[in-house]
Amino acid sequence: MNLKNINMNLINKFKIKSKVTFFSFFMFTSFFFVISSCSNDETQTVVTFKDLVMQDEFDVDGAPDSSLWSFDIGNGEGTDAGPGWGNNELQYYTDRTVNATVQNGILIISALKESYNGASYTSAKITTKGKFDQAYGRFETRMRLPYGQGMWPAFWLLGSNIDDIKWPNCGEIDIMEYRGQEPTITIGTVHGPGYSGGQAITKAYDLLNDRFDTGFHVFGIEWGPEYINFYVDDVLYNQITPADVTGEWVFDQPFYIIINLAVGGDFVGSPNNETSFPQTLLVDYVRVYKK
Repeated sequence: MNLKNINMNLINKFKIKSKVTFFSFFMFTSFFFVISSCSNDETQTVVTFKDLVMQDEFDVDGAPDSSLWSFDIGNGEGTDAGPGWGNNELQYYTDRTVNATVQNGILIISALKESYNGASYTSAKITTKGKFDQAYGRFETRMRLPYGQGMWPAFWLLGSNIDDIKWPNCGEIDIMEYRGQEPTITIGTVHGPGYSGGQAITKAYDLLNDRFDTGFHVFGIEWGPEYINFYVDDVLYNQITPADVTGEWVFDQPFYIIINLAVGGDFVGSPNNETSFPQTLLVDYVRVYKK
């Protein structure tokens, strides 16, 4: 299978390597976004982080940069999550270039329908665990999402102390989660002790007059000691504070980054006859800032 041929037209059509983040007009428009996007809550904390401390522009073809990214391999068996990665997911994650490769300035994560090590699908999951983490700041990515029943891409963070105190006590911040069968809706969520899984603190954002699978969009958070602000493009659509959670606030420590494309699972359901393969998650960049 030649992923370059499959994806070249899409990449050429949608790739715009802007060096300007979605906060460019923040000083002028932040008051409007707070009022219009967050239920008229004028007590929102809004801070712009400008010091770029980590970035991957995916400018070198081949495997993702090994100085920043590692692969999670397998179906979750042998991990604390267990088979199906704790969510009854159907894919087997690999580090093969057919599942994850950088081409022409884009990271391409591909979900394939194939028999592989007992699974019916393969995909990829990359993480900065042990290589980069940070407490507070702005974390953002620019992506084009896949489409179809059972597709579950995510851009998310986990507390770096997960090996010591386990999930959900370590905390989880889902900057972007998405059901492939709902191409206009993305979701931002936090999980922690007493508010994980079905009790997580979450909010959806519905993209008007557009779809997340037909073009690139920026997904990000701005995170401080007492708040996490969620953005899609230049819209602040939610803020979560200690007052919003139903347990301990654990978002005061370093977190690391994860990007993955899952197939099936409790969140999205299994693919159906209308779900075509391969499915691709295209990532233009990942950037992290602090004050």
